[in-house]
Amino acid sequence: MNKTILQKMILPDELKSILESKSDIVVPESRIHLYDLALGNSENLTFEVEYDVPNKGKVVEVTVARCKNGAVVNYTDEYMRRRDPDSMVIADNGETDKPQYKNLYGEDFKPLRDLTFEWLKDQNLIVMPFMAGGKELGYPALLVAPLNAGFFAAGLADLQAFIPANEVPDDFKPRAIIYLAPPFRHTHFNGKQVVVHNRLENMHELFSYNLYPGPSAKKGIYGVLLNIGEGENWVTAHASTVKVITPYDNVITIMHEGASGGGKSEMLEPMHTELNGNIVLSTNMVTKEKTYIELSDSSELQPVTDDMALCHPALQNDSTKLVVKDAEEGWFLRINHINHYGTDPHYENLCIHPKEPLIFLNLQGQPNSTCLIWEHTMDAPGKPCPNPRVIMPRRFIPDIVSEPVEVDVRSFGVRTPVCTKEVPTYGILGLFHILPPSLAWLWRLVAPRGFDNPSILDTEGMSSEGVGSYWPFATGRMVDQANLLLEQIMNTTGTRYILIPNQHVGAHKVGFMPQWIAREYLARRGSAKFRQEHIAESRCAILGYSLETLKIDGINLSKGYLQTNLQPEVGSAGYDAGAKILVDFFKSELSKYLSPELHPLGRKIIECCLNDGTINDYIELMPMKL
Repeated sequence: MNKTILQKMILPDELKSILESKSDIVVPESRIHLYDLALGNSENLTFEVEYDVPNKGKVVEVTVARCKNGAVVNYTDEYMRRRDPDSMVIADNGETDKPQYKNLYGEDFKPLRDLTFEWLKDQNLIVMPFMAGGKELGYPALLVAPLNAGFFAAGLADLQAFIPANEVPDDFKPRAIIYLAPPFRHTHFNGKQVVVHNRLENMHELFSYNLYPGPSAKKGIYGVLLNIGEGENWVTAHASTVKVITPYDNVITIMHEGASGGGKSEMLEPMHTELNGNIVLSTNMVTKEKTYIELSDSSELQPVTDDMALCHPALQNDSTKLVVKDAEEGWFLRINHINHYGTDPHYENLCIHPKEPLIFLNLQGQPNSTCLIWEHTMDAPGKPCPNPRVIMPRRFIPDIVSEPVEVDVRSFGVRTPVCTKEVPTYGILGLFHILPPSLAWLWRLVAPRGFDNPSILDTEGMSSEGVGSYWPFATGRMVDQANLLLEQIMNTTGTRYILIPNQHVGAHKVGFMPQWIAREYLARRGSAKFRQEHIAESRCAILGYSLETLKIDGINLSKGYLQTNLQPEVGSAGYDAGAKILVDFFKSELSKYLSPELHPLGRKIIECCLNDGTINDYIELMPMKL
């Protein structure tokens, strides 16, 4: 049967050569079939994914445990439990700003490509077709993987639009192929995570030399979509999207962008409360005093996207607002914040009592027991892994929105450290800021990765995630993506922009409360329109406008939450010192984009920042609707 299915596909010659000589090829028939493959067979309670590695013998990369609520995947190497942000390498000679294989390793990729194909010829294989980017607007793609890496295939099948064996269409011609070959990280890459992108004509090859799905099944496919969009003049935004319906039936749709850890998944979550129902707005890090608020009713949340929002021109239909649709069929949810029962009842219920078994990563799952998502794998005694994950199919999520939506507000999230006058930092952002379109574009070019990032390996200090906050996954040039984002903003004048910090607002620890407050506040207003008297120019121009007041459910928040220079622990001196850190960082990052290929308006906006322009200067370049 599998041979017959494969014969229906239009495949490149190298892959035909791999498949024609093999008798043991599995084309998955269903999600349950994939789940059994993850455990080696339908009977195993535990399974070790191991490979023969020259000079090392058998290396166990992964253990998989069959729990009552899913397959629990754990990596034996602590390093493999998070995505390495430097894992992408480009093998082809196309235009790129990313590291190229020939420059990094001093030779052409072809010998290793051939060696990878030879290794695959010796393996029992899974060949799994799927649609990258979704069933309706997506692109045919294929995974070719060793059979014992069934958990990887099962995870990818939940993330993208898996095509069961009996539903593969005639003349299925993949636009992208993932070749999975884990042992090569030991033999060729000194144990590192490496994903080699090889952009051929009408074919995007990804060679995944490691088993953590982040750089390949997740962000590698994101890179495929960005590459296709680059050629067709559209973008896949790094964003969550939620439709918010208030108790008064006001409806607003918010798309929240940002670097890893910027609060995308959290924008879809209900506001967190303590077990007694109290809402902690903040904890003053100097006085340790907690501030509580009460909300009589919270809004209904209808999730649309979690991480990848398809901004395809076929969706736009002359709307003046940005129109988006989910580019994924499942979500790669980080659950490090859930460290005890009752932290997040919404996801606890979905994970402990799923409709079908789930794929969990970096959790302490005991065979035949229920995997509890607050029991994280320990990297070391007393040191839990900061990146526990669950892959959650969209169809399991209540009130999910599958049709395209118009975006009323695009927010951008930034992880910020505590800021005081004694130790000033860039944590000067107020609860949220209103941005002119030109400043919104600049924030998407700089995309600060920010404070204490739990998702990836480098977390020290302030760094940039790069253009769109999706640059780590893009294969081309920064300037091309910058131009695409600018043209997108220019063409969607009906969408408004805000900026939201998380973790700290001045001297106050706030977690993700700012975005939950902003979400409720804007939804109850029914829009992000503001009269001039409600806002003030921020003391730091790149922060756009600050709110003068914020009243929600009858509660007036202290102005120090809105303008952090008014916090006594920060003051004007602490704020200004932090503003200099932020502005200097912007100037250093924005200078990279000043190439001849940059859009002329984009050049003017960047030069405005480099010349310490005012908010009015930015608005003159791109009008702003209040």
